[in-house]
Amino acid sequence: MEEIRNRDDVFVLVSTFYRTIQKDKLLGPIFNSHIPENNWPMHLEKLTDFWVTALFGQACFKGNPGQVHKNVDKNLNHSITQVHFGKWLELWFTTIDALYEGELAQRAKDAARKMATSQYLTIWKSRP
Repeated sequence: MEEIRNRDDVFVLVSTFYRTIQKDKLLGPIFNSHIPENNWPMHLEKLTDFWVTALFGQACFKGNPGQVHKNVDKNLNHSITQVHFGKWLELWFTTIDALYEGELAQRAKDAARKMATSQYLTIWKSRP
């Protein structure tokens, strides 16, 4: 089992994870309805930037995940729940465990837990 060492490793993690997300019965319809097929390559690069920033502290991510999640929730009539974030975390952890081990793998899990909580609270607080 390898450790996460660089951007290429993060890209493998992110790409593998989101292929799983796209096929998931709960999350797939949400992601696939908001990200057109031809936009996935660009989206994966942006998500890789996010995780490179989170794991290595290299400030390469530009974006506002909170606003994006609020918009998706609004488009879905405010129906995103903690169950969705729980499934996201389950798939993230499973993907990490299948590919990597070590300190940065654990950091990716810890950061995802904090992010899932933060994003759900952001959504919840913005609801009418």
